Amino acid sequence: MSKEKLKGKAAIITGASSGIGKAVAEKFAEEGCNLVLASRTETKLIDVKKSIQSKTPDIKILTIPTDIRDEQQVKEMVEKCVNKMGRLDILVNNAGIIRYGEIENFSSKDFDDVMETNVYGTFYATKAALPHLKKSKGNLIFIGSFDSNHPRSFNPIYCSSKWWVKGFAHSVESIVGKHDVAVSLINPSEVRTEISDEAGQAYKEKFDQGEVTEPEEIAEAVLFAAKQSKTTTLSQIDIYRRNKLSDFF
Repeated sequence: MSKEKLKGKAAIITGASSGIGKAVAEKFAEEGCNLVLASRTETKLIDVKKSIQSKTPDIKILTIPTDIRDEQQVKEMVEKCVNKMGRLDILVNNAGIIRYGEIENFSSKDFDDVMETNVYGTFYATKAALPHLKKSKGNLIFIGSFDSNHPRSFNPIYCSSKWWVKGFAHSVESIVGKHDVAVSLINPSEVRTEISDEAGQAYKEKFDQGEVTEPEEIAEAVLFAAKQSKTTTLSQIDIYRRNKLSDFF
């Protein structure tokens, strides 16, 4: 697909300071897409911006420290994007967290953290972005999870939050398609990022390169979804290591 499809467009990527979000930002930048990088950690965002800008100096990059659990901050993030970039073509709802624990011992704080980030934050960003995406006939992309298709005994709260994301994404898809807004849900399994397993070990450290999915592979799927023609949407893409289903069967 031609690089012209994203050149000059503007994309907001939440959770852009590391992992999948950072990889998506790098892929979009290579295509000439202007970027709004959002996460809670400003110093990391600045590092990502410097790295990308050194390779693609011609694109615009904004770093907007944003706690997506705060609706007002999310609204201001979208407003800054439109004011500075003049448009919004793509929103990548990537920010998310995971917490583990049996139901009986799961703390209310951890429950609130997961729901406020994965559910509320996704809703706030989508709500704020949709009027602009309708105007640009743009793309709304959700990073879901393998867990949104399978019950998970070891992380039921995270799993439930991603089932909500799946239901929300497809429901929004049924509403905004008539406005020519494409909605895509990307469901990865384990990805070598800073996110940790139930023992507290980061997947980036737990797995060797090539053993599970790399952030760049998820970014390729996001890019593919974003570059579809105006009449086409990629409703859902499930991405996982080739032997993943042997965990179940």
